Amino acid sequence: MLITLISDMGLKDYYVASVKGAIYSQLPNANIVDISHDIPPFDIIHASFVIKNTFKQFPKNSVHIISIDAELNENNKHIIVKNHDQYFIGADNGIFSLIFDKQPDGAWEINNNDNLIDFSFPTKDIFVPVACHLARGGLPALVGKEIDKIKTKQFFRPTIDNNSIKGMVCYIDKYGNLMTNITKQIFKEVGKNRSFKIFLTKSDFTIKKIHHSYNEVPEGERIALFGSSGFLEIAINKGVKGSGGGASQLFGITINDIISLEFGE
Repeated sequence: MLITLISDMGLKDYYVASVKGAIYSQLPNANIVDISHDIPPFDIIHASFVIKNTFKQFPKNSVHIISIDAELNENNKHIIVKNHDQYFIGADNGIFSLIFDKQPDGAWEINNNDNLIDFSFPTKDIFVPVACHLARGGLPALVGKEIDKIKTKQFFRPTIDNNSIKGMVCYIDKYGNLMTNITKQIFKEVGKNRSFKIFLTKSDFTIKKIHHSYNEVPEGERIALFGSSGFLEIAINKGVKGSGGGASQLFGITINDIISLEFGE
């Protein structure tokens, strides 16, 4: 009975506590895991990156409540998606196409009783009952109508040619590390063991080597490595706020800025 929560609600207000209270009222033995409540408001790209790098660590039959841009309207249906033997509940706003690399194993549009639901707080009043139903072992077909496809959203993918890769920063963690959309697989396919330079937009700095861990360079030194997520990261070893600043602060780079790799002939 494991239910996770990810939202843009923050922890200042009562919203997250209200959602958890609703879960415990319906499922007292539930295990609730907070993935994050610090997603920028309505930012499904940011949220999808966090979920994409998280959900595979959870066991089968986990239920994930995604409370990002969750208001119900004609173009924003509430759905259940099944993938990797786990359930995901959220709005069909394109986020699921950003999380998964393939079509889901199943998808259902949630049945809503207009007379019984307060639509002003859909996460608590719609997503929570469905999540508890699924966590008990209930079938999605009992709370939703099966649908053939989900909404897709285009996301900037790295552009490549024979001698270069151009990607972007899609996430910055609390240490100021820059996480890009450039995968290790793309790097190997294009690079073919050639020498290279990584160019940081808005900065004169370049990086010429991929390391395996932060401790391979001195404290305060810039470093590039492929993290556990498989994406290229740019960081400063021990470069957190208060000790010189992280890569984002030092290089003046933020989300959506370009990171380029150029390879030797």
